[in-house]
Amino acid sequence: MNPLWPRGIEVPLPMKLQTLRDALIHELRDLYSAETQLTKALPQMAKAASHQELSEAIEDHLKETKEQVERLKEAFEILDVSSRGEKCEAMSGLIEEGKKILGEDAVEEVRDALIIVSAQKIEHYEMAGYGAARTFAQMLGEEEIADLLQTTLEEEAATDEKLTDLAEDIVNCDARAAS
Repeated sequence: MNPLWPRGIEVPLPMKLQTLRDALIHELRDLYSAETQLTKALPQMAKAASHQELSEAIEDHLKETKEQVERLKEAFEILDVSSRGEKCEAMSGLIEEGKKILGEDAVEEVRDALIIVSAQKIEHYEMAGYGAARTFAQMLGEEEIADLLQTTLEEEAATDEKLTDLAEDIVNCDARAAS
């Protein structure tokens, strides 16, 4: 029983985190859960977007996300560990927040602006996780894993930049005009 929880409530204890390798595995599992959840959420976001460019950007990122899941699987193989871990509650919360936006009674152009905000919150969360995991891998001499994570980190940053450009050049201007 976890002593931090009230009696009678069963809460699974997390893996022991005693080494930097444990921390790397923990982060990789968190990212794997996050990316897996995201592959289910992105199609809904793309469908809800009224701007063709935004919908296409989200669909492109879905393809990348699927490749990122494969890279994470490769990292687990290198480490000879399972990808199985706890559900990433942070990503779950970010996705739920995004779903609320999709369900709001909003002008299409304004909804698109908020879809970008939601997507960028997700990107920033992922970049933080990938950056930390990459650094852990580098410090452990796991250069192959570090390279895999760096590739993904660059993709996440490029997606964030693409979303910013889309917001600044088109979507936010249209949202302002629609107001």
